[in-house]
Amino acid sequence: MDVKERSSDKAAQEMISRMAEAGQQNAWDRLEAQSPQCGFGKQGICCRLCSMGPCRISKKAPLGVCGADADTIAARNLVRMIAAGAAAHSDHGRDIAHTFKMVVESEQCDYMIKDELKLREVAARYGIKVEGRDTKEIAGDLSDAVMAEFGKQEGTLVSAAAYAPPARQKVWQEFGVTPRSIDREIVEIMHRTHIGVGSDYKNLVKQGIRCSLADGWGGSLIATELSDILFGSPQPIRFSANLGVLDAKQVNIIVHGHEPTLSDIIVSVSQEPELIKMAKDNGAEGINIAGICCTANEILMRHGIPVAGNFLQQELAMMTGVVEVMLVDVQCIMPALGSLSDCFHTRLITTSPKCKIAGAEHIEFHEDRAVEIAREIIKIGIENFANRKAKARIPKVTERGIAGFTTENIFYHLGGRFRASYRPLNDNIINGRIRGAAGVVGCNNPKQVHDYGHLTMIKELIRNNVLVVSTGCSAIAAAKAGLMRPDAAEKYCGKGLYEVCETVGIPPVLYVGSCVDNSRILTILANVVAEGGLGDDISELPVAGAAPEWMSEKAISIGMYFVASGVYTVIAEPLPILGAPNLTRYLTDEIEKDIGGKWAFERDPIKAAGMMIEHIEKKRDALGINVEKERKLYDMEERRVLEV
Repeated sequence: MDVKERSSDKAAQEMISRMAEAGQQNAWDRLEAQSPQCGFGKQGICCRLCSMGPCRISKKAPLGVCGADADTIAARNLVRMIAAGAAAHSDHGRDIAHTFKMVVESEQCDYMIKDELKLREVAARYGIKVEGRDTKEIAGDLSDAVMAEFGKQEGTLVSAAAYAPPARQKVWQEFGVTPRSIDREIVEIMHRTHIGVGSDYKNLVKQGIRCSLADGWGGSLIATELSDILFGSPQPIRFSANLGVLDAKQVNIIVHGHEPTLSDIIVSVSQEPELIKMAKDNGAEGINIAGICCTANEILMRHGIPVAGNFLQQELAMMTGVVEVMLVDVQCIMPALGSLSDCFHTRLITTSPKCKIAGAEHIEFHEDRAVEIAREIIKIGIENFANRKAKARIPKVTERGIAGFTTENIFYHLGGRFRASYRPLNDNIINGRIRGAAGVVGCNNPKQVHDYGHLTMIKELIRNNVLVVSTGCSAIAAAKAGLMRPDAAEKYCGKGLYEVCETVGIPPVLYVGSCVDNSRILTILANVVAEGGLGDDISELPVAGAAPEWMSEKAISIGMYFVASGVYTVIAEPLPILGAPNLTRYLTDEIEKDIGGKWAFERDPIKAAGMMIEHIEKKRDALGINVEKERKLYDMEERRVLEV
C-alpha cells in the first residue's frame, strides 16, 4: 500500500499507515474490497423500484419488465438521488426553522437572535414590514413565512423570488420549473418515479430541476439565513486546520455532522469555569473542541474553532487515540465509527433521532434543553480523559487560514465601510484582472486521491486568475493546504488576481461555509448580476462550478441547482447515467438551451479546470469584455464632463 495513492494530505497519510499497522480497516480498504463495483449501477441502468425486478438493461434485454428503457431508468434513479439530497439539506433547514420558532415563542431559551440587522434584511425580502416594529414581532412573522415555504399548497417559493435575479426567474417560469414548496417537490419526485407513472426522461429531469431549486433557493438558503440570525453572521476570522489541532494534554471533543444547533452550544458551554476546573481535576489542561465536515465549518466560520479534517479523516481522527468524545448529528457519518470506537477509548455519541449507529451511545438532543445536554456530553468527555488506551499519536501537521466570508461582508471588503459595493469585483472582472470566478465545492471520495482533485483544480484556476469560492470538505482541503492564507496569492496566483488579493487583503480562495452555504454562492452571483456590467442573468456571467471529489446525493442536488441557475458545472465521477445515451446527451449538452447551464464530467482536475477556464473565456467573449480597449489619456476639459 502506497499511502500517497490514497491521500495527498501528510497528516492523513500518517494515520492511514497507523491504521494498517493496527489492522484496522478504513474507507479505502473497504472500497478495495468492493472492487470491481457493479457496472450496471455505475451506468444507472439497474432498476429495483418494484418486485417484478430488479431489472438490468443490456443489449440482450434493452427493456425492463414494465417496458422502461435505459433513459427512463437512469432518469428515475437520478432524480430520486436529487430528492434524497434535497431532503437532507432542506430537513437541516427545517430543523433550524423550528429552533428559530422556539426562540420567537419562548421567554426562556438557550438560543437568541444574535444578528438583528440580518433578521430585518431577510424579513424585508419576504415582504414583512420592519419599520417601527420590535425584533420579536418581526421574527414572529418571518418564522411563519419561512415555515410555510416547506409545505404550502399554493403559490411558489418566496425565497426564490426574493433572491434570484429577475431574468433567471423568467427562465424558470418559461420552462415550468419554478419551485412551489420544498416538501412538495421532493414528494412529487417520489410519486413520478413510482412504477407506472412517468417514463419521459426529459420530463423526469424537469421535476429533478424543480426539486433542486427548492433546495438551493429554498431549504439550503433558509438554513443559511436563519443560522446567521441565530448564531451570528460570520466575519473574517483566523483558524487552524488538520489533525494537528488535537491536543494530547487536553480533553478533545470532536463535533461531526452538519447541524449547528448543538455544536454552537457546545462551543460556548465548553469554556465555563466549572467545566474547565473539572477537566483540570481529571488531569487535563483544558477542553479542546474541534470539528469534522460541515459542523466544523459552521463553528469555524463563527468562532474560529479549529477543524480537524474533512470527510475521509473522520476515522483517522479517532486513530490518534486522544479523542474523548466524537459527537455526531446527521449526514456524512460513517457507520464504521461504531466498531472503530470499540478499539479505542473514544465515546461515539449520536444526538439526532434521525441517526442512530450500532456501537454508539445515544443522547438525544432537544433544543429546549440545549445547555443542559451540552454540559452532560462535555462531562462525559472529561471523565473519559483518564481512560485512554492507545499511546497518543497526533500528526504534527497544521495550517492557518482565514474564513468567514459571506454575501454581505464581501460588500465591505471590496468597497469599504462607507461605500460598500460589488462594483470593484465587477470592474476587475471587466478589466480582466480577474478572468472570472469558480465555486469549487463538495465531498471527498476514496475513488480519488484524498484532497488531490480539490487542490490541483484550485491551484490551476487561481494560476489563471480565476477567483475561487469554496464550501464544505473542499474548503477544508484548501485550508489544510494553506490556500486560505492571504499570502497564498503571491505564491499561487496569476498577476491580475494577485494584485486584487494584495490590494483588498483577501486570500485567493474564499471560505464561505458549509455545504448548505452553497446558497451563499448563489446570492453572491445574484449580487454580481444586480451590480451590473456583466449581463442580466447568472447564465451570462464568466463563472463555473465544480465538485472534484463528490460522493453524496446532496452533491447531485447542489450540482443540479447550479446548472438550473445557469452555471456550467464539472464533476469528476460521472453521474450514474452513462448507460443512457439520450439522457447523457441531454444533461451534458441540450439542457443548456432550456435552462442556461449544463453538466460536464472529467476526472483529471487539470483538464477539468481547463474546461472551466475555456467556458469562462467564452462568456467573456459573449459579454464583449475580452476586447482590449485603447488606453485614452484625458485632458482637463474631458475630465470635467466625466460622470462619476
